[in-house]
Amino acid sequence: MDENTVALLSAGDEVLLSGIVYTARDQAHLRISVMMKDRETLPVDLKGQVIYYCGPTPPGDRVIGSCGPTTSSRMDAFTPMLLEAGVKGMIGKGRRSAAVIEAVKRRHGVYFLAPAGAGAYLSRRVTACGIAAFEDLGPEAIYRLKVEDFPLVVGIDCKGRYIYDKICN
Repeated sequence: MDENTVALLSAGDEVLLSGIVYTARDQAHLRISVMMKDRETLPVDLKGQVIYYCGPTPPGDRVIGSCGPTTSSRMDAFTPMLLEAGVKGMIGKGRRSAAVIEAVKRRHGVYFLAPAGAGAYLSRRVTACGIAAFEDLGPEAIYRLKVEDFPLVVGIDCKGRYIYDKICN
């Protein structure tokens, strides 16, 4: 995801994302943070990437099984570090901390909300899937997904506007 695209987005916008996203949940975030602290080479180039907080289920008759979002706040401790490393966007569900909102604003990133409870539907928007790193983590491995018209809502835009401020205040 590039800077120009991110700049056009506003909190509350509905978007259809197409391109590459990488999944990463709790254990992958922990492992990446340790690698970064130890100055190890990361298995995935994070610059410009979108991270999807998701642990997909095994595929049935599709490319991927159910792949709904997981609660984003569990990744809040790692998010500022990943944004500093070049991540441009995150996809998940739920609220984020004030520190994450500030980090998104400072690094001109974006936080997307995916529809919760729609994992089977979302799997139909994935056209390719493969393990990118940490295969030993099973569903918490990092997967490389190619998505087409993946439905999202902008939760935090690069100016720090937050959808929960709009709908809860």
